[in-house]
Amino acid sequence: MKHQNIFFILGIVLLAVMVSQLDFAEVYDGVSRAGFWFFAVIALWAALYVINTASWYLIIRSGGDGKDKIGFWWLYKITVSGFALNYATPGGLMGGEPYRIMELAPKIGTERASSSVILYVMTHIFSHFWFWLLSIVLYVVTQPLDAAMATMLSVIGVFCLLGLWFFVSGYKKGMAVRIMGIIRHVPGIKKHVGRFVDKNRGRLDVIDSQIAALHRQNRRTFVTAVVLELVCRFLSAFEVMFILMVLMPHVGYVQCVLIIAFTTLIANIFFFMPLQLGGREGGFLMSVTGLSMTAGAGIFLALIVRLRELVWTALGLLLIKVGIRRKG
Repeated sequence: MKHQNIFFILGIVLLAVMVSQLDFAEVYDGVSRAGFWFFAVIALWAALYVINTASWYLIIRSGGDGKDKIGFWWLYKITVSGFALNYATPGGLMGGEPYRIMELAPKIGTERASSSVILYVMTHIFSHFWFWLLSIVLYVVTQPLDAAMATMLSVIGVFCLLGLWFFVSGYKKGMAVRIMGIIRHVPGIKKHVGRFVDKNRGRLDVIDSQIAALHRQNRRTFVTAVVLELVCRFLSAFEVMFILMVLMPHVGYVQCVLIIAFTTLIANIFFFMPLQLGGREGGFLMSVTGLSMTAGAGIFLALIVRLRELVWTALGLLLIKVGIRRKG
């Protein structure tokens, strides 16, 4: 309960700060203009979080004996709250993943909770690299290509392939020790991280061995989890489609996929910013204008997506304090 209060208070404070930065006249105008489609976007993400939860649920179940008393809707609550904390806290994973581990640990143990959360995060990011790589192919097939764009897509393609290689290697050998090895070289925190690694080396090795075992022994679960996350990426393009339909009723789905692919790539580069402030808006503006749409469409799209994120962040933080039975 203590850790719940800490995460809840931290999240609410950060959310209040971000809400205070909004231009409320602009927000009212944007929501009024979007009308029904704004609520369609909110509902869409309720469904997308079901897919995220299903992916994590499969990973947890695959590592147990089938007797875990973890309810799907309890896990849904933890999933939404975890993403809310990731949105609200600088550094993203500094908030949501520790919260998930702390909530899950009393049910399945700290090492297994940690390995399932790390494995889910790996799967979530792994699916992003596949999404970006497939979007490159989609762009080449459907859009005009000049030398500058071909060069940029080539660089992004190499980046995605390196990312896929890194995570495939992590699946085989584990990722906990590797991540800590990288973090322990960050100036300012390397001494603290070094002491943590030295003190918990045995536990980190156990987590890595569980990650490798889950990947090796449950390939079907691994593939299913990645496919679910990848499907979620493509379905999230409907958010862009719903919003742009307010301005251009005949907008194409393929264009929306390309917009969300480029925008999420830019946003993840700026992962250290709360709610990816600036990176998300800039990504929308560049991707929309790059597909011969108006800058106004990009600004409107960024506003509605930002409001959706704030709504779900608030809901996720409130769910931290809502009790749902773990069984059933």
